[in-house]
Amino acid sequence: MANKLRNYTINFGPQHPAAHGVLRMILELEGETIVRADPHIGLLHRGTEKLAETRTYLQALPYMDRLDYVSMMVNEQAYCLAVEKLTGIEVPIRAQYIRVMFAEVTRILNHLMGIGSHALDIGAMTVFLYAFREREELMDLYEAVSGARMHAAYFRPGGVYRDLPDFMPKYESSKFRNAKVLKKLNESREGTMLDFIEAFTERFPSCVDEYENLLTDNRIWKQRTVGIGVVSPERALQKGFTGVMLRGSGIEWDIRKKAPYDAYANVDFDIPVGVNGDCYDRYLCRINEMRESNRIIKQCVQWLKANPGPVIVDNHKVAPPKRTEMKMGMEDLIHHFKLFTEGMHVPEGETYTAVEHPKGEFGIYMISDGANKPYRLKIRAPGFAHLQGMDEMARGHMLADVVAIIGTQDIVFGEVDR
Repeated sequence: MANKLRNYTINFGPQHPAAHGVLRMILELEGETIVRADPHIGLLHRGTEKLAETRTYLQALPYMDRLDYVSMMVNEQAYCLAVEKLTGIEVPIRAQYIRVMFAEVTRILNHLMGIGSHALDIGAMTVFLYAFREREELMDLYEAVSGARMHAAYFRPGGVYRDLPDFMPKYESSKFRNAKVLKKLNESREGTMLDFIEAFTERFPSCVDEYENLLTDNRIWKQRTVGIGVVSPERALQKGFTGVMLRGSGIEWDIRKKAPYDAYANVDFDIPVGVNGDCYDRYLCRINEMRESNRIIKQCVQWLKANPGPVIVDNHKVAPPKRTEMKMGMEDLIHHFKLFTEGMHVPEGETYTAVEHPKGEFGIYMISDGANKPYRLKIRAPGFAHLQGMDEMARGHMLADVVAIIGTQDIVFGEVDR
């Protein structure tokens, strides 16, 4: 009588670069085939929503950066839009274009990390190094406008913290760089920040071509991703999938098109969609989204070069007065101190405001009771629904495929666990 394989259970994780010790999955295996996958969600829980309810509206903003720490400014954007909707603030058009530009810079940052780490998980190291080459330049943009490379707190209710700088920081000489190398590194940094971004958009499509040369027709990459983690359009909707996880299954849904916010109605771009709903289609969607983001950034640069103007509302109950004004009169100085100590008072009401985050629909449900801090804040994180779909996506696959499926979900646990 043949021995029947007995199911056994193993602990799986941590494995993904964004999991840093908090991903735990209980896998039930029959041989090497997944029978059941049970992700344990909540190990990183920091109580972000409750913390935000104890801070003023401005003090709660930096908590958003720390949710998905690969897509920082888009988190800020959702929060600012929610506050603006409750207060009825009209954001200056230049600030809207700056927001859209940085949201798309952030989308590229996210997808470079997503594709690079996904490939690294599966065993392809080179594309990860290539992706980080471009990430470094985009992180310099974060640093130039906010002083921080990650947690920028650059978007503010009413606009953005300040206008774009007239210059880009340059590489300095060191014993590892000769004059020729230094000149080459600083070639695109001689003009304004917008000149630097424009130069980046000119060469970035060829960088994406390099990623595709490494992966798109790579036999091993296709063996590890084609037909793996297939999600039908119907199931993707039923499971609450959004973003690439939904578009990869063939559903053309993008909040930037369907319910435009900031300046998205004024820019032209396409929505890449998949056909088969597998890991490979989702990879192709992210590749094409980077190309589309590059298109949007180009349009924003052209508009911003031609249209100077204010970047935050001139309402001292919401935005601080200029430093020059504070030195001229006591009233502006009082406004400044009052804003940063007591904070703004938001009219009573509630709102659900969602943006097209690089990972899916990121929503802020906010209730105000008229005080200077949110009465209730609830965050709708895209990765939460995606990780819950792990069981269904992994069943019937091999143990090694679990790694590919986690990579294709592009999850970050700061937002999943909150």
